[in-house]
Amino acid sequence: MPAQLHYQSITQLAAALAAKEISAVELTHAVLARTTAVDARVQAFNSRDEPDALTQAAASDARRASGEACGLLDGIPVGLKDVIAVAGQPLTAGSKILANFVSPYDATVTTRLKQAGAVLWGRLNCDEFAMGSSTENSAFHPTANPWDVTRVPGGSSGGSAAALAAGEVVAALGSDTGGSIRQPAAFCGVVGLKPTYGLVSRYGLVAYASSLDQIGPLARTVEDAAIVLGGIAGHDERDSTSFQAEIPDYRAALATRSGPWRIGIPKEYFGEGLDPEIGAAVERAVKFYQAQGCEIREVSLPHTQYCLDTYYIIATAEASSNLARFDGIRYGHRSKNAKDVVDLYFQSRAEGFGAEVKRRIILGTYVLSSGYYDASYLRAPQVRTLIRQDFLNAYREVDALLTPTSPIPAFKLGEKSDPLAMYLCDIYTIGVNLAGLPAISVPGGFTTGGLPIGLQLIGRPFEEADLLALAHTYDRAHDWNKRHPAL
Repeated sequence: MPAQLHYQSITQLAAALAAKEISAVELTHAVLARTTAVDARVQAFNSRDEPDALTQAAASDARRASGEACGLLDGIPVGLKDVIAVAGQPLTAGSKILANFVSPYDATVTTRLKQAGAVLWGRLNCDEFAMGSSTENSAFHPTANPWDVTRVPGGSSGGSAAALAAGEVVAALGSDTGGSIRQPAAFCGVVGLKPTYGLVSRYGLVAYASSLDQIGPLARTVEDAAIVLGGIAGHDERDSTSFQAEIPDYRAALATRSGPWRIGIPKEYFGEGLDPEIGAAVERAVKFYQAQGCEIREVSLPHTQYCLDTYYIIATAEASSNLARFDGIRYGHRSKNAKDVVDLYFQSRAEGFGAEVKRRIILGTYVLSSGYYDASYLRAPQVRTLIRQDFLNAYREVDALLTPTSPIPAFKLGEKSDPLAMYLCDIYTIGVNLAGLPAISVPGGFTTGGLPIGLQLIGRPFEEADLLALAHTYDRAHDWNKRHPAL
């Protein structure tokens, strides 16, 4: 039986399961035991259903015993961020307003993982309604970074990244509205992929900003991320923004798409505020790709300076609209102190929403209000078009872009009380969401203090196969994913 099952990759575990060296029940027991041992310190989960996980694992073993063909995900424990619906399981979005809500249906990605035989295990903590960069905004508890439990795991998919780094899941799903998969992946030393907008169905995802949200995988290796993406990608008629595209075999493409590539370095991403150790890690990656025969070019994304402003106009406006449904009437928290129906709206939302969610709702309502709409919101989509065009212009010269994922490594819990300082943590990731592009964060080493560093590769729309192959070239040549925190 392979040692430390909870730290094995999907490919390793799938091979062991196929060879009957282990069973899905044994694997699931190992993951449950690991979670019991470490989660009191990490607090990656909002809820856990161990009997259900073992039932799913037993069903996987029964399929193998009957001779049924089983894919690579069959029997693999996968965690889901607590904004993705699983029928019969809590769906809180990290908010008091949904504290007692149980989902009546499955998200499309949930259905596809179930069809692939994955063992869906637990509800992973997140910033409330996916609004945050540290997982400190959860209404229930902050999540800690397994590499240093005094530091944040990133956000908003911090529970997903932390659980993976700690060995509490084999892979996980998160959602990415402005970097919420990639930034925690960087902070926790794992792989995080934000697919092209429309490649993965958003049906069953609790909405934050609908034109920016996208579900994607977090995994130990790029190969694992390719396997999970292949399991969840594809058109869904229940999502009006879902794109009809042929889904290639992403894992097979890792071997067949070998480059060499033309890689662009956006000069706007290497200015003030970038930690020198992260900058040095990017330089090492540049030298690595040059040694592989890749051509490196400096490119310009001139509208980068407007990304933060544009993002926080569009995202908050959409949040203001999306979160209007949480009114204390139909579902979710209902205040017991209301005097009349109007007061019920006010009291329920005041009691149910946290400070950051309230802040973004207020900002969004402001930019949509009469007298400010033309001056603020109406301009934001126009600037967004210019930002997207910057990327498309760059892709006339290069195949992908290489940048830091975050300007800094994981910071201390409670360190960033200023909202603007927190927003700046996503400065390298939000442009990707505004442009609807695919991007991946891969482990790029460690700081002298032992904190993970993430490298970001940004690809062309719907060219995930090439992006994954480019990232895999770096990932397989380094052993960062074989290092684990000493919890």
